[in-house]
Amino acid sequence: MNFALILFILLVVSAALWVADHFVFRKKRGPNAKEPWWVEYGASFFPVILIVFVLRSFIVEPFKIPSGSMIPTLLVGDFIAVNKFTYGIRLPVINKKVIDLNLPQRGDVAVFRYPPDPSLDYIKRVVGVPGDRVAYQNKRLSINGQAVSMERDGDYFDAERLFYTPRFIEKIGNVDHQALVEEDVPGFVPHAMQFPYRDKCLYNNEGVICEVPDGHYFVMGDNRDNSQDSRVWGFVPEENLVGKAFFVWFNFSDLKRIGGFR
Repeated sequence: MNFALILFILLVVSAALWVADHFVFRKKRGPNAKEPWWVEYGASFFPVILIVFVLRSFIVEPFKIPSGSMIPTLLVGDFIAVNKFTYGIRLPVINKKVIDLNLPQRGDVAVFRYPPDPSLDYIKRVVGVPGDRVAYQNKRLSINGQAVSMERDGDYFDAERLFYTPRFIEKIGNVDHQALVEEDVPGFVPHAMQFPYRDKCLYNNEGVICEVPDGHYFVMGDNRDNSQDSRVWGFVPEENLVGKAFFVWFNFSDLKRIGGFR
């Protein structure tokens, strides 16, 4: 469902009703006349819809975590806030950038339109930016020939799977974050798709090595062995970016999650 398009249509319809009532029909009604139903249920919602449209399109958008690919940073059921202007101001619905601000940095947690199906929103961590050489070999990440720092940080217990997974503190760019790596799972990518610029990736028994093309980004989930990401379906084009996630504002199952994440 294209919620942005639906919201835009509601905005246009309610705005048209508000204008028609404010400049035409209101003058024809008596001072004590009751408002017609289309004013009460249509035009009166225009200011509310306008505020929601502006906030969601240009400032912040809510997003619900649907899967465990970003565990332990983000859990299934987390409602997060996504900064819509961090990566530039875009026109809603058509998603065309009109003002450049910042570019994604290594370590950012970004929401983007899933390249194989842009109707879906995905969330992953930015690992490689244009020009980077990203290698994930034998369950270890390196960027431009430099191994990414990883320190063991105990185990993570998955209550749904009743399973302990080795947990690490990893540093990508200037961001320290937790990552899960199941060391007994093979590192190779078994079901890599065909995708644009696939020739820039080398797949082998140890994993994958990719050169990130201009205007694209390489992303991965923090739950490394339970994430479908750039290793499988390729690079994220710059025009697919939605915004930078930064805050957990609710979780029905765990109220202690509120206010977490950075």
